[in-house]
Amino acid sequence: MKTIYSDAHREHRIEVELYGSELVPCFEQPVRADSVLTQVIAVGLGPVLAPVDHGRSAITSVHAADYVDFLEVAWRDWVAAGGEGDAFSGCAPKSDMSRRVPASIHGRLGYYSFDAGAPITAGTWKAAYAATQVALTAADLLANGEASAFALCRPPGHHASKAYLGGYCYLNNAAIAAQSLIDRGMKRAAILDVDFHHGNGTQSIFYDRSDVLFASIHGDPNEEYPYFSGHADETGTGPGAGCNVNFPLPPGTGPDRWLEALAAALSRIRAYRPDAIVVSLGVDTFEHDPISSFKLRSDDYLRLGEALRTLRLPALFVMEGGYALDAIGLNVTNTLVGFET
Repeated sequence: MKTIYSDAHREHRIEVELYGSELVPCFEQPVRADSVLTQVIAVGLGPVLAPVDHGRSAITSVHAADYVDFLEVAWRDWVAAGGEGDAFSGCAPKSDMSRRVPASIHGRLGYYSFDAGAPITAGTWKAAYAATQVALTAADLLANGEASAFALCRPPGHHASKAYLGGYCYLNNAAIAAQSLIDRGMKRAAILDVDFHHGNGTQSIFYDRSDVLFASIHGDPNEEYPYFSGHADETGTGPGAGCNVNFPLPPGTGPDRWLEALAAALSRIRAYRPDAIVVSLGVDTFEHDPISSFKLRSDDYLRLGEALRTLRLPALFVMEGGYALDAIGLNVTNTLVGFET
């Protein structure tokens, strides 16, 4: 399996985040991708390739053009306004408030943000743009007949919707890759999100469409971030009715219950009969992850990969979350090796 990777991810480094009631060093750091890359090479997964630049058009086929424009200039405007340190959102509009885009960078940060969990730094645009090109280059491989590919994206993407950022995510790499496969002639694609946190952005992007099935196994939003998305009764709307499938699970869920949900998700994907699957590969379901509560062990990711192989579909793996630094590389490569063997 070929891995697509860009060093540009290191340009994005968040200093601190609000965790509970404290400011702590951000869990989403460059070492995450570096650790995964080291393990990819150590297990001999396959060649590591640089991404090809596909430009902005594939990004704006998923994200609103004004939002992409904002991301590109946000840091420049923050500095010009006298901002120091990472640029955080301070407020966000509710449904009963004006939807006009403010002139102030402080207002625009709120307008285009879901939460304060994705601050913008000097290198955010460069890293997020590069991550989309990583995903698109991996999609090239599937479109050209390869059975699988791994997009080692950072920053992650599944919390980013059409016109807002949040939860460490700025551009939705998995959604952009899936849309690229559709644009290349595939009639149907499925996205399976196995990150501990519900992929609210991916769900939102495809919620009213029938050509992309979104299935997610995640922490129950009654208890876990992102709280306002991911319930079992969210099944799609309009042409997309029935094409959104959520499996919310309680805190402390262990391997047996999680793998049961995986089997149910794979059953729905088989019935949908897609041409390919995109896997939002978050490994923050690991038992020692610092910001999650599931109890999967490293060997369980081998079982995940083996189960995905039974679909007999071209598979594009897109890196999402996972914050247990001592195990992230092993858990990711176990999934990929399980799929390959």
